[in-house]
Amino acid sequence: MTGRNYLKTTLLLAGLSGLLLAIGALLGGRWITIMLVVAIALNGVAYFFSDKIAIRAARAVPVSEAEFPELSQIVRGLADRAGMPMPRLYVSPSPQPNAFATGRNPENAAVAVTHGILPILDRRELEGVLAHELSHVQNRDILISSVAATIGAVITWIAQLAFFLPLGGDDDDGGNPLAALLMLILAPIAALLIQMAISRSREFGADSSGARLTADPLALASALRKIEAYARGTPPATTNPSTAHLFISNPFKGGAGVANLFSTHPSTAERVDRLERMAYGPHA
Repeated sequence: MTGRNYLKTTLLLAGLSGLLLAIGALLGGRWITIMLVVAIALNGVAYFFSDKIAIRAARAVPVSEAEFPELSQIVRGLADRAGMPMPRLYVSPSPQPNAFATGRNPENAAVAVTHGILPILDRRELEGVLAHELSHVQNRDILISSVAATIGAVITWIAQLAFFLPLGGDDDDGGNPLAALLMLILAPIAALLIQMAISRSREFGADSSGARLTADPLALASALRKIEAYARGTPPATTNPSTAHLFISNPFKGGAGVANLFSTHPSTAERVDRLERMAYGPHA
């Protein structure tokens, strides 16, 4: 990850935290303390159990080297090259072509692929995808994204709670209905925009570092094109939407224009363009 990406991520996470505190200040009273305690508790859960939650949401099962020898060989080779321990391997029954990594650090990492991705990628393309996923782990992206998702969920929860209960103002005035309505509408949108921006910036970072790990940016570019093309012919994912940011490609159908602001991933075209510029130079 470059210094610019680290700075951007820090600012975005600060924005999430600031939004949480601003909502708490608007609510006033004892509720800010209660919500902060809840947020800390949820972040603890995200830190220690994000890998198990993601694996279960994808209905992925552990696999051995004997069952998937090529997959195991590729991951082991990439892990050795990156200087990190061999992660646990999982396969999800989903027909949609996709892959994800999870775990708070390289020592607690897991990599999962779907049944749908294995038949459509050749070894070189699969290596590009898996290098991208290992880069997420090495860059601590999973931890940051899990914390961002948790804070975003807390902000949404507070906004909804503020609408239905008299949380703001003095105990006698029943709160401010307009403030509660604004929080219900605006706070979740702001939290989601910041959370998605964190995810998108880290996808670019993992594309870049994964391509450097394989020294083959075009392999990942080719894989991304195939994944997008084949995904059009498969049903939308059944996994929990809160895990969408983990996958190499958004498992839910994205939009264009304003709707694209809410996508967890950059467009495939933009990602491929950056990878091709890595391979051919900035004027390609």
